[in-house]
Amino acid sequence: MQYPGFDFCITDQASDSAARCATITTPHGDIPTPNFIFCATKANLKAMPISAIRAAGVDIILSNTYHLMLQPGSAVVAGHGGLQEYSRWRGPMLTDSGGFQIFSLGHSSVADEIKGRRTGRGNMLYGISEDGARFRSYVDGRAVELTPEKAIQVQMRLGADIILVLDECTPYHIREIQTFEAMERSHRWALRSLQAFQEAGGVGSAGLQSLYGIVQGGIYRKMRQISAEFAGEHPFFGTAIGGCLGSSTQEMYDVMAMTMDYLTPQRPIHLLGVGRVEDIFRGVALGIDTFDCVAPTRMARHGGALTKGLRLNLHNAVHVNDRAPIDVTCDCATCQEGYSRGYLHHLLKAKEVLAMTLVSQHNVRFMVRVMLEIRQAIREQRLAVLAKEYGVAL
Repeated sequence: MQYPGFDFCITDQASDSAARCATITTPHGDIPTPNFIFCATKANLKAMPISAIRAAGVDIILSNTYHLMLQPGSAVVAGHGGLQEYSRWRGPMLTDSGGFQIFSLGHSSVADEIKGRRTGRGNMLYGISEDGARFRSYVDGRAVELTPEKAIQVQMRLGADIILVLDECTPYHIREIQTFEAMERSHRWALRSLQAFQEAGGVGSAGLQSLYGIVQGGIYRKMRQISAEFAGEHPFFGTAIGGCLGSSTQEMYDVMAMTMDYLTPQRPIHLLGVGRVEDIFRGVALGIDTFDCVAPTRMARHGGALTKGLRLNLHNAVHVNDRAPIDVTCDCATCQEGYSRGYLHHLLKAKEVLAMTLVSQHNVRFMVRVMLEIRQAIREQRLAVLAKEYGVAL
């Protein structure tokens, strides 16, 4: 299958790892990789206007199919010319399929289940069948069904450059046979998603689109192999690594590594929902191209500021009289304009919305700078040296 308007070109390869630099070409611009995809869940990065996102040097953002299909609805977004025009971003975008969020409705939370912590408080998922998933809308309480075909239809209306197949994301606390059954169902859903995409001609509300397959299989090597090879056998533009990655950081790294053993390296590879700096370095060394996570902006809204080797909690009283910026080496608007840690502490304690904007600006720019440094380090064959500066041993 051809993807007009899209290309993936590897430009640099590390000599001591699988790390690589590449360019993903899309109709709305190029994405240099490795790169971090910032989560604009409901078509915006919380507390940040588009002008600030551009100023921070962001290359691509991600919006959430599950949320946008419920509010305002994909038809509304399509009527505005797609997400790029609707949000005024007008750059490369990715939408997930909604499967990850629907899975979380049946459990306590996404974070708890993916990390192996079970509390069992979920009650909004009616059920998953061969047809798809049925759940209760958090907007108005109505019953909603999401099938593979509808997931594609919704994403084509939303119009992001990169869209994903519908998959069933399994939790840590299920039996191996259940993981296998869910993986097999995800494969059948992927084929239905691919067929729906092909029948629609691969053209969404904002123009040409590309489709990624998703690798499932939980923590099991054989299943990850089966799923990776399945994705490679079908004409997806790229591949996303999804599903349960284990109950510990080391197990997550092990699952990432075993999955990468079987993926098609000629396609862009995305790791879903992982975005700590240390995890990015480990993923990049394995050959992963892009990452997404809500952490940078979510942390900012709670007073967490990212710096090299340290996460500051600006809520702490130690910052009351601190006149220094978050990071004297940072070129973000917040640090360059001289906002002090003491002032940011005050804004957070006073629950002023400006605090979220200022700290978010810093965290977003921090992640952009990390990815710029990583790409440069790969080109100069010194990724391990850079990782060590961030406290990560490769």
